[in-house]
Amino acid sequence: MAAIIAFIIIFGILVVVHEFGHFYMAKRAGILVREFSIGMGPKLFATRKNGTTYTIRWLPLGGYVRMAGMADDESEIEPGTQATLLLDEQGIVQKINTSSKVTTLNGVPFQIAKTDLQKALWLEGYESGDESELKRYSVDHDATIIEADGTEVQIAPVDVQFQSASLINRMLTNFAGPFNNFILAIVAFALFAFLNGGVPQNKAIIGTVMPNSAAQKAGLKPNDHIVKVAGQKVTTFTDFSQIITKYPNHAVSLQISRATKMKTLQVTPKAVKTDGQKQKVGQLGVTAALNQHVGAKLQYGFTQAWTNASQIFKILGSFLTGGFSLNKLAGPVGMYSMTTQFASQGFTMLVYFLAFLSINLGIMNLIPIPALDGGKLVINVIEALRGKPISPEKEGIVTLVGVGIMVVLMVLVTWNDIQRFFF
Repeated sequence: MAAIIAFIIIFGILVVVHEFGHFYMAKRAGILVREFSIGMGPKLFATRKNGTTYTIRWLPLGGYVRMAGMADDESEIEPGTQATLLLDEQGIVQKINTSSKVTTLNGVPFQIAKTDLQKALWLEGYESGDESELKRYSVDHDATIIEADGTEVQIAPVDVQFQSASLINRMLTNFAGPFNNFILAIVAFALFAFLNGGVPQNKAIIGTVMPNSAAQKAGLKPNDHIVKVAGQKVTTFTDFSQIITKYPNHAVSLQISRATKMKTLQVTPKAVKTDGQKQKVGQLGVTAALNQHVGAKLQYGFTQAWTNASQIFKILGSFLTGGFSLNKLAGPVGMYSMTTQFASQGFTMLVYFLAFLSINLGIMNLIPIPALDGGKLVINVIEALRGKPISPEKEGIVTLVGVGIMVVLMVLVTWNDIQRFFF
């Protein structure tokens, strides 16, 4: 249960932070954000402010932003729809209620025949069931629609739609989601360093000694400086660890410096079997010393984000040089399995995992596949080179192809994850 809750919270934070990036830049660019939702599925709670409807939905997985004019913002009113119109004193429509779940007092019963809620702003139909007279009403620029599920959102005239914003503002809006994930990763890595008590140093200095470990039995103590292992001089904790792994259940000599005095200790590393290895390796039960300076902890946020990003780019590059492999990817099932492992190590490691996933999500969203933010940015670049936008029809086809690719890839990755982690 703890792992499930951790997975929901982590996944929710990643998506909401990503979507908030799009939301913030869209608002700055004058693009109407019709809805900002936390969660998916049926509506639980809704409130409106400054033209945006903020909703919380029942399924606590992710969220979304509905920007006016985007492909995922379908809100056309079908001919024959029964509605209730709320008019102002001049007879201009302020609200169009198409939901049977919401009652609009003092409204006009209306069967809608035709609408133009983007340019001319009007609707036509039959009032109070009288089909002998077709009536037309003007619609206010900031009028709202109560949709079938009871959610009230603002109509989307052309001047506040996504495509009406300048090219640079549209590019910034598309990039803002991944950018927010990069910021979250930096903050979370820095937070991990603070929660962890410092940043691991790759120096041959002991940080902590685990109780009842081989190191404690041999007399090793925190701040001991390792000089030689089995006669070999070492300068980094990595060198020290690699040599120790070669001596499972075999005594090995350590030359250490403790308070300016040299000592020689005999240790017998415990034989353990680690994941992915067939043979047992030696383990002492020590960790590297930590750099506890505030500056080092803050810097860790940037350096670790860059380190993880570099590793991701290497993996993506291996698809081109070493061939495509589903084992290099992970979907929701893989994420859940990894969440379970990190959750068992405590809250601090969950923070690290959040940062790791955030940098992954940011980079993967920038892959130039239609339907992803990277694909949208490519379309923006093509528009800049052509000097005019791609036609909505062609862009819709390209996006549909991208969605198809993503759906097929997600199915394959999910099935591969199920086989890897559960069979």
